[in-house]
Amino acid sequence: MARNRAFNIDVGIRGVLVGWGSALVLALGFPVSAGALAPVLRVGVVDGAPPCSYRDAGAWRGLAIDLWSRIATRERLAYVVTEMPSVQEMLEGTRDGRLDLAVGCLNVSPDRLERYRFSLPFQEDGLAVMVVQSRLDLGRSFLAALLTPALLQLLGGYLLAIALLALLTWKVERYPQQPQTLSDGRVRSFSKVFQVLATGPGSNTLVATTRGNTIVLVAYVVRIVSASLLVGYLTVNVAREVQGTASGGIRSESDLRGLRVGVRSGTVSEALLKELNAANTGPKVSILPLTSIRSGVDLLVSRRVDALLGDNLQLSYLLINSPLKGFLPSLALQGIRPESQAFVFAPGLPEATAQRIDLAISELKRSGVVSSLRQQATTVVSTPTR
Repeated sequence: MARNRAFNIDVGIRGVLVGWGSALVLALGFPVSAGALAPVLRVGVVDGAPPCSYRDAGAWRGLAIDLWSRIATRERLAYVVTEMPSVQEMLEGTRDGRLDLAVGCLNVSPDRLERYRFSLPFQEDGLAVMVVQSRLDLGRSFLAALLTPALLQLLGGYLLAIALLALLTWKVERYPQQPQTLSDGRVRSFSKVFQVLATGPGSNTLVATTRGNTIVLVAYVVRIVSASLLVGYLTVNVAREVQGTASGGIRSESDLRGLRVGVRSGTVSEALLKELNAANTGPKVSILPLTSIRSGVDLLVSRRVDALLGDNLQLSYLLINSPLKGFLPSLALQGIRPESQAFVFAPGLPEATAQRIDLAISELKRSGVVSSLRQQATTVVSTPTR
């Protein structure tokens, strides 16, 4: 009987200590009913889903783990943790009686609502797509954007306008008859006029007539307008090209078709990819199941997958806690199909216990504890062990 009793003690920061033995449960004052000990909840968790649930140096950590620890301490609920191999296996464990509760950032999707009993949601999150590009790739895309026909046409138009104005200046100021032209040569003198009009400094020394000053003023306006057009082009087009490269050319979830995408098994992310494959006759998504979302970063860097699909919070966590030398990770898409996230109750979990957990979630949300835990989850921390 002692083996079927456990108790969780909040040790302050995030520690979870499961104590065995009914004597310990009684000693710490758990509520009893009709002379019997309060039932010990069998809680399922899944590793490899930072910042919601993961192992670090043998201890369970994460937003969902910390939230459950606070709830269990607050409501004096005894429980024992069981690690499950996948999210789907954990969810099924609540249905077949192996678990009383599934703890994690579990999406309350329509298909899951038909099969599972959810707690009160504690947050809402959508899906996101992560890609990585090397700095060399971004440099190449920047140079390619600079050599586009549109930019070359803009530069050519500017130089042509300056050349025409230089020719007018050459004729109005009678440069062919000037002594300096006769000594330096026509080509050198004309190139000097062209250079001064194109750059600006020294243009007041080129002319001596009113018509010449008018041409210099027109050249000034041409320079200002051309400079504005060039800056606008670089700001919009080049930045867009580089951003497109950084996002891997993914602008919507349908762009995942034909790519190799890593997802955690049994998640709504995997369900989305299967939906894309079922709804289109074109290229299919190559789905690569992952045991840990963190392992997907290594696959991205080694080019074994083209993108990662997962919860926005998870990929944001990886973005700030996975420094990659020579590579720039980015979230190409965010906020895909946002859904509430909650725990899952077993059908046999007593209604009174479920109500206590829901009430605790509501109070912790209202007091700001949940938002604080979420903020901590997206703060740079030491890298968890894989």
